[in-house]
Amino acid sequence: MRITSSMYYDNLYGSNNSKLSQSLFDVNKQIASGLKIQYAKDDVRAFAETMSLDNELSTLAQIKKSTESGYKVSNQTDVVLNEFGTTMERMRTLLVQAAGGSHSDTSLDAIANELRIVEDHMKNMANTSINGQYLFSGTAVDIKPISDDGTYNGNDGSLSSFLGSKSQQAYNISGDKLFFGEEVLTKRKITTNVIQSDLSQKYNFASGADNDTLPKPITTENTIRDLMGDTDSAVDTVTNKHHFYLRGTTSDGTAIKKQISMKDDDKVEELLNQIGDAFGNTPNLDIVNVSINKSGQIEIEDKIKGSSKLDFHLIGAIDFDTTGADAADVTNLDLLDSGENEFSDIMLTLAGGGTPGLYVKEFIKSGLTSATGAATNIEGIVYDRTQFSKDGSTLSSSAPQILKDYNTSTTPPTKLVENAFATNSTKLSDVADLSQGTADTLDGTQIKLTGTNVLGVAYDVQIDLATAGSTFSLDGGITNYDIFNMESSRVAVDADKMTYQQLMDVVNMVVTDNIPTLNTEVDYDAKIKASDFNGETFLSHDGKIQFQEIGSNDTNVSISLYDANSDDFSVGASVMTFNSNNAITIVDPKTDFFKEIDEMITAVEDHKVYPDSSSGTVRNLGIENAIAKIDALQDHIIRSHSLVGAQSNALTMAKERTELLEIGTMTLRSSVIDTDLAESSLKLTQLTINYESMLSTVGKVSKLSLVNYLYYLLLDPFVAYCQKNSLLEHFWLYFIYKTIIYILKAT
Repeated sequence: MRITSSMYYDNLYGSNNSKLSQSLFDVNKQIASGLKIQYAKDDVRAFAETMSLDNELSTLAQIKKSTESGYKVSNQTDVVLNEFGTTMERMRTLLVQAAGGSHSDTSLDAIANELRIVEDHMKNMANTSINGQYLFSGTAVDIKPISDDGTYNGNDGSLSSFLGSKSQQAYNISGDKLFFGEEVLTKRKITTNVIQSDLSQKYNFASGADNDTLPKPITTENTIRDLMGDTDSAVDTVTNKHHFYLRGTTSDGTAIKKQISMKDDDKVEELLNQIGDAFGNTPNLDIVNVSINKSGQIEIEDKIKGSSKLDFHLIGAIDFDTTGADAADVTNLDLLDSGENEFSDIMLTLAGGGTPGLYVKEFIKSGLTSATGAATNIEGIVYDRTQFSKDGSTLSSSAPQILKDYNTSTTPPTKLVENAFATNSTKLSDVADLSQGTADTLDGTQIKLTGTNVLGVAYDVQIDLATAGSTFSLDGGITNYDIFNMESSRVAVDADKMTYQQLMDVVNMVVTDNIPTLNTEVDYDAKIKASDFNGETFLSHDGKIQFQEIGSNDTNVSISLYDANSDDFSVGASVMTFNSNNAITIVDPKTDFFKEIDEMITAVEDHKVYPDSSSGTVRNLGIENAIAKIDALQDHIIRSHSLVGAQSNALTMAKERTELLEIGTMTLRSSVIDTDLAESSLKLTQLTINYESMLSTVGKVSKLSLVNYLYYLLLDPFVAYCQKNSLLEHFWLYFIYKTIIYILKAT
């Protein structure tokens, strides 16, 4: 084979030039872009790892933005609740001042005016918005949460920041939780509102003379005779002539009905003990605390935290006419309606030489009208046979419908229960006390619905709940109408499956005068639809039944809804209570913030230190109780504020964690994809030197002949070898070397 110049040129330059040029291009590209690779083909593993890290960085950026946005809302909420706390402390200070007892009416009015200003300020704070979004509306951020009357218009939704896969952090607190939430650690406390005084100290029982002294409030050390009064000087230590009729609801939702009979010399403390026993107290365990306040009013505090079921009603009776049977000892409380409820009138009768008769002592008044609407009724007798309160075209019940399962334990609930109030779809059996009537069922329960309809015409309806099918009647059971279920097979609904919506449908048809003509589901549904054009019967946010007539400012409607066995002490207690003349709530686990604030201010406006039904607002809780109520509200706000603080801290930590992860991820990505400029620059220098050396060598080689090429190719290594091994000292080798050099040069 012939060796040519192009062969050794290609061997030396061709392949090396291509490799070095590519290497120079790659290193220049890395330096220019700052990246080790540009495309997946450059390094598949590095490219895949880089894309994964880029996705992670994108997610972390979203998390950071979400937490920052949530923190702004949470921080603003924190600021507002700080102001809430300061404002409520100011309100408490004003209430304590008002309770001092040294203020004139003018001074109390001034305090009340300032309290109203404070109330308006709190409503404004409740309607705080940021960037056009209300803080306390839940997820309905474009709706103003609190109306002027204190009602809530938002929802209970929670706004959350995205913290990663399946991880979120709430950053708001809804007005539903803040202003209407529950406090599982709070104990319900209630009180009567009729001031009880020592009648023995005020009156001469033998003559009927008034001692003309200020009444002294009753205490636990007083006798029942001091509480109930008498008409002679003799103290009867034998006869149980004082009769007390107790009704209400225990902590676990069980209805109670009990008659307590006592003697003259029994202590008031014994009456309180028997009331406690009725609520479930035992020698070893108290379920409730029963006490007397400074105005002689009975207060009951639930010892079970978190329950809102506790309710109480009491009347007392004594028959001073001893010529016949004891008219105060009855099974039907309607028989007490003929008695006298003012002891001063009893004394006037005695002083005038007459024979005093039946005296009925009231412990609770609510201003509600009895089911019959008669003005002659002694209000204190009536417990749950009362008419709904009226405000223009709206009627409202007073007894919240609370799911019984949330208050059935003798120990505090294990967690805060939300939405414990009944809703339209709630079954009556979920609220009713099924220990009354027919055990464990509503079968056989009869509910009475009385009043006047939109035309002002009286109605008297009985609703019969039955397993075989529930019905209602307007003529005492002669003509019955089925209350149809909503299942595919339309039949009269099972008593235990009947819902509040079905009960309210009956109420709405009756009060709007849309009674079915035929007992068919078609006519039944048509009358329900027709009644909805005239009025609406619904459950309020706090579980109370309400009716509103459509297109009227002052309705003719009146409503009483109650258990048919309500006042019959020969049978068990009421299975259900819808409206009642009950004790006043001082503290309750369920909050109604602005309603309670209004009650506190009303106490100051009425100048009442303690509840007093004799004047002003009948159900006024009094300034002393207002202080207890605002203490409970402050605790609720503090707990809510703590929750907001915890949310802010969680968001801050999430943001800091995200920033650390972002830095770590960027560092890792840089190690995978970014170029080390110092290393690349050094590599570029080396490649440049190599390339220049190659070009220099190629330039020299291209000028040589084949013999010179062989000379440089063969003899240079030989000479180098000889020099290394000191072989040039031998003359003959040196001679050969010179000869070869000569021949080559000559050639």
